[in-house]
Amino acid sequence: MRFAVSFVATLVTFLVADAIWLTVMGSRFYGAEIGPLLLPQPNLAVAAPFYLIYPAALTLLAVLPGIQEGRLAGALWRGALFGLAAYATYNLSNLATLKGWSELLTIVDMGWGVVGSSIASVAGYLAGTWSGSRRTD
Repeated sequence: MRFAVSFVATLVTFLVADAIWLTVMGSRFYGAEIGPLLLPQPNLAVAAPFYLIYPAALTLLAVLPGIQEGRLAGALWRGALFGLAAYATYNLSNLATLKGWSELLTIVDMGWGVVGSSIASVAGYLAGTWSGSRRTD
């Protein structure tokens, strides 16, 4: 039950935070940096698996270990590290292989990976510890 509660909180928080980020930064920053590469509308069918897999991995690798050790800071730093690793994989690979992928885009997007993943991990941790404290068994 704790995984389910933590996962849903991590998922919803990441979805909302990423939607806000992409809404605010989409045309301003990403459009300016890689405009010709952007689709007019995102392909949600392709994005959906990412938005399930990524929060599940955050929950398993950051949130639950933080809960097990009883430390919010544990979930926070693991979430930040996971975000850095995942977003660095994507951005540095693109920087190494795609024309027009900028260093600025790489740094900003990796920073967002750290921030967004940290926020989602904290939410998952708080929900998981709250749900665990309400158990009666």
